[in-house]
Amino acid sequence: MPFAATRDNVRLHYEEAGHGTRSSSCTSVAGDWRAWEPQMRYFARRYRCVTFSFRGYHPSDVPPEPASYGYESFRDDVIAVMDHLKIDKAHICGLSMGGYATLCVGITYPQRALSLTMAGTGSGSERWYVDEFRKNSEGTAKQYDTIGSDGVAKTYGMGPARIPFEVKDPRGFKEFYDQFASHSAKGAANTLRGYQAGRPSVYAFEADIKKLALPSLIMCGDEDDPCLEPSLYLKKHIAASGLAIFPKSGHTVNIEEPALFNQVLGDFLSAVDCGRWKARDPRSIRK
Repeated sequence: MPFAATRDNVRLHYEEAGHGTRSSSCTSVAGDWRAWEPQMRYFARRYRCVTFSFRGYHPSDVPPEPASYGYESFRDDVIAVMDHLKIDKAHICGLSMGGYATLCVGITYPQRALSLTMAGTGSGSERWYVDEFRKNSEGTAKQYDTIGSDGVAKTYGMGPARIPFEVKDPRGFKEFYDQFASHSAKGAANTLRGYQAGRPSVYAFEADIKKLALPSLIMCGDEDDPCLEPSLYLKKHIAASGLAIFPKSGHTVNIEEPALFNQVLGDFLSAVDCGRWKARDPRSIRK
């Protein structure tokens, strides 16, 4: 089983498939490396694809202290995997907390990215909701401490933004749910305390976001209420960005609508590789 090591000596499990331009994927608090299987199978036909589990998610290491789970550590986990595989630059794609990490990579290490794809990104960022989001994250962490992953799957795993998946694809949702329930309770609790409850709102990075010149794709389900406003915000402020809203979809758009997700992402990557994904033409901006 392959692992990459971080600067703070955390082992990260990864998988790779295919050859060609590099592509790296990172995922959400509810998922791990398995959540990108529909994309690995599709994009490995054209790309060297890498997916991994963040710290706290088996088979990766589970550091015992929440202090090891700051948002900068998750950002740097992406770079650690790329360094281990000797990947200088990659198309970086993330969902949820992986999308947040992708944004942070673009801000801090723009020289390592060919493009950024941020799906279901920015939950808890709405200015009126930040404090409540942090409170809820701590509350869910306490649930992990007391009732474990299987118990939390019955509550947090059935949150409003996950219901569209269950409604449209019960079989696919069951697979997601079972994977959710198998996570390390300690790792998930620490992620919620250190990362989710501790990270700044995406709006806190406005000055840096406005400077981003990387080709960027933002994707969001139209029933993923916490991420709709942040997705519009990112579209507004990243010059070379596009926004795709998936109809009748919740938070986990890459597994809820894998065919549509792969088509949109594939078209984006092809445009970037051809040099055809440019910054917005100023003439198209309403004065």
